[in-house]
Amino acid sequence: MESIELKGRLLKRLHGASQSDIEVILDFSEFIIRRRRRKKNQIHQAQFNPKNDPIFRLMGIADVEPFSKKIDRELYAR
Repeated sequence: MESIELKGRLLKRLHGASQSDIEVILDFSEFIIRRRRRKKNQIHQAQFNPKNDPIFRLMGIADVEPFSKKIDRELYAR
């Protein structure tokens, strides 16, 4: 079902609802929107936050002698 049809059905239902039911529905819809935004922000932060990425946490771990010279030779001498 398309979004416009769903919105139309919702509006028809709201016309017959009491004031208190409308307030409950509004509170619930605002809760859903806040939860989705929070979840989206958490996903965004997890993807782009180096502290949450195990690969980024390991970067530089072998950046001390003698490991760094051996790694450079292995990676770039070919």
